[in-house]
Amino acid sequence: MKVILFSLLTILIFAGTSFAENPTVFFTKNISPEGLMAIYNSLGRSAEGKVAVKLSTGEAGNTHYLSPELIKELVQKVSGTIVECNTVYGGSRSSTAMHKQVAKDHGFTKIANVDIMDEDGDTPLNVTGGKHMKQNYVGSHLNNYDFVLVLSHFKGHAMGGFGGAIKNISIGIASSRGKALIHSAGNEKARNIWSTDQDSFLESMAEAAKSVSDKFANGEKMLYISVMNHLSVDCDCDGSPAEPDMHDIGILGSTDPVALDQACVDLVYKAPDGKSLINRMESRHGIHTLEHAAEIGLGSREYNFVSID
Repeated sequence: MKVILFSLLTILIFAGTSFAENPTVFFTKNISPEGLMAIYNSLGRSAEGKVAVKLSTGEAGNTHYLSPELIKELVQKVSGTIVECNTVYGGSRSSTAMHKQVAKDHGFTKIANVDIMDEDGDTPLNVTGGKHMKQNYVGSHLNNYDFVLVLSHFKGHAMGGFGGAIKNISIGIASSRGKALIHSAGNEKARNIWSTDQDSFLESMAEAAKSVSDKFANGEKMLYISVMNHLSVDCDCDGSPAEPDMHDIGILGSTDPVALDQACVDLVYKAPDGKSLINRMESRHGIHTLEHAAEIGLGSREYNFVSID
């Protein structure tokens, strides 16, 4: 029956019916290398050329980041290079040398090359249609890649409420200078980048993400996969994150980052044990990132949800 339903969906999509107007988010409960590959194959878009695999290597002391064992098959399938940029808050990943050491310690260098993209500085991307950001500064090595495969660990975040695909390509691909600019809502002269009002910060994340999508053929050269496991209220950038108090959910994928993040948020709200993460998202007004992202054309909050199980 599931195969029939999936075939019907495919027919409707290619027939151009109204059902296909919204992006599709694919889902599996199978959190494994096989499940990850199945989601990738469902997306119908191949990562080709020189592929950047954007993920978080995780702060030293954190164990919730995506495990190399989980992602190895997919990363090697696309001949990908794992990419990151240095942090702006200090910690163990604020310099290239330390960042590379953490990536090694966490096992990522065993499965692929790791590129700290702002090792040699940054480059500006123009932001169109933004309220705050005119330019977004990203690691200069981003120019070396033809395609970006975004592997995100969906979880909470102390400032953004949650971290998913949009945060991964905004804060995550921004250089240290770019991260500071996003946190200050585009104010390069800000003395305290952490004092920006919350909604302006969230909007700036969405605007920075849009500039990255625009660079890669308006998102046509990007794919997004998010893993909903180890669902702590804290980010992988936290060296001492809170222990998860809810069950793992699954793996989701889409060609639309807004739809993907919205689907992950919706699954947290549907979970019987999602109270802590819901409180974290609501206390930071995290949904506003998606509201603004949709408003500026990064993607759609409406989506079709398809289980491949």
